[in-house]
Amino acid sequence: QVHLVESGGGLVQAGGSLRLSCAASGLRISNYIMGWFRQAPGKEREFVARISSSGDMISYADSVKGRFTISRDNAKNTVYLDLNRLKLEDTAVYYCAAGINWETAVYHFWGQGTQVTVSS
Repeated sequence: QVHLVESGGGLVQAGGSLRLSCAASGLRISNYIMGWFRQAPGKEREFVARISSSGDMISYADSVKGRFTISRDNAKNTVYLDLNRLKLEDTAVYYCAAGINWETAVYHFWGQGTQVTVSS
C-alpha cells in the first residue's frame, strides 16, 4: 500500500522559512515525478512545484519561483520543499503527490497534507 506522509508544516511569521518533507512508503520515488500542491481555505488546489524522477527537470508556479525550492533524496525515499520568504498568501495545506508523466502532469498518489500558516 502506498503512503505519502507530509511533515514540517506549522505556524511561521511572514518572511520566515519552513522545510516540508514528504516520506514515501510502498513505492520507490526514484520511479516517479514528485510534486507539491497547496490548497488555501475557500480556494482550489493549485500546483506549487515538481521535480522529475532523476531531478534534472524542475518547475515552479510563478507565485513561488525564487522563494521555494523542491528537492529529492531518492535514497531516503523523501521529497522536500523549502519555503523561504513566506508571505501571508502562502497559508494553505500543502500536499505532495507522485506521478509518472511529466507532460500530462497526472498524479496517481497523494498525501494527506500538512498545514502551513503564515502570520503577520
